[in-house]
Amino acid sequence: MNSPSLKDKVPPHNSEAEAATLGAMLLDPEAVGIVLRHLRPEDFYSGYNRNIYSAILSLFNKGQEVDLITLTDELRAKGKLEASGGAAYATTLTSVVPTSANVEYYAKIVKDSSIRRSLLKIAAELTSQSHDESIDSRELIEEAERKIFDITDNQQTGSYRGANEIINETIAAIEKLYHTKNSYTGIPSGFPDLDNMTSGFQRAEFIVIGARPSVGKTAFALSMAANMSIKKSVPIGFFTLEMSAQALMQRLVSSEARINSRNLRTGFLKPSDFYNLTEAAGRIYEAPLFIDDTPNIKLLDLRAQARRMRSKEGVEALFIDYIGLIEPENKGNVPRHEQVAEISRSLKSLARELDIPIISLSQVGRQSEGKAPTLADLRESGSIEQDADVVMFLHRERESGKDGEQQTSVKTELIVAKQRNGPVGTIEIAFIPHYTKFESLARE
Repeated sequence: MNSPSLKDKVPPHNSEAEAATLGAMLLDPEAVGIVLRHLRPEDFYSGYNRNIYSAILSLFNKGQEVDLITLTDELRAKGKLEASGGAAYATTLTSVVPTSANVEYYAKIVKDSSIRRSLLKIAAELTSQSHDESIDSRELIEEAERKIFDITDNQQTGSYRGANEIINETIAAIEKLYHTKNSYTGIPSGFPDLDNMTSGFQRAEFIVIGARPSVGKTAFALSMAANMSIKKSVPIGFFTLEMSAQALMQRLVSSEARINSRNLRTGFLKPSDFYNLTEAAGRIYEAPLFIDDTPNIKLLDLRAQARRMRSKEGVEALFIDYIGLIEPENKGNVPRHEQVAEISRSLKSLARELDIPIISLSQVGRQSEGKAPTLADLRESGSIEQDADVVMFLHRERESGKDGEQQTSVKTELIVAKQRNGPVGTIEIAFIPHYTKFESLARE
């Protein structure tokens, strides 16, 4: 319920800025194009001004000049002249502003008031819905976050730029790459052969890594997350739906300290291991790595947590281990492949919304056992292949009779089967069973 002091308040608006914006557009036809980048008719609080702005847009879209006479005719033709204050009100608009020089500033004032009214509207809707116990509270949170992000998106105004401006920026970027010798436009994974193929993981991309069980999906994702966060100090979020945060951290310690993971699990450590352990713990402590280990997390909860990681911690990439363990909100009698399709689409849209790469692990079907997996082997839904910008597979032959942990290094194929904006192909990396990690073969 609104408090008495708020209930009687007039919603935020600025009548002078609204009139000055419209007056400037009537004085200078070029001002119409400037204001269009910032405002929509609903951004005006006054009904008169909203009608007049709609009429100006109508004239602009028809390629007609905008002045007092054409505006009045347009309003009359639409039957809205009286509902817009009549010709007398339109005439007063040109007298409130002497020039169109500050029209963009006026438009931003109008937009700011419009945003504040939108926030009040969302708050009022939430207040009402919060009393409805039939609505799940997590759905309310998701809805609130989505609406606020929508307001943010609506503030992003499009514009065009001349080639002379863009070419200068492009040359500057090329010169920067020349001086820094950094050929990656995205976030490097730490595996040079892969980064040369992808130029790093690009913003807003949905990336899928598939493999049969026990090939090392989690180890590969953790190796990349460690390369990014520990070696390069890039903030990274990691959703581990299968393993606990402590178990994941134990893997990371083994990998960073280069201590046999079996010894770490059993406690059979050498005195010299403790120095490496302390050094590794120090590096991990300083790393901007954020882990969520909620088992079978709901899709809405994952999206909400990802937004918090992005806004509060500034994460630049998200890992999800793995997509098949995410719970959709409404399972009901919906077939599993449709549930996975919903999750896949949602992760793709989340990557675009947060403007960061999202790297999700996925299992492949049994039919790929004993052979290199293909896109058709992605389990449970073909929509994963459709939504993903990049699809990679880990593959190596299983050697019967050999204990993996007795081998110091196992060559593994990393197959880039789909890349929307780049080449595909296969590279080789090394799995180090002792430390449950992957490394570039160049280091062997």
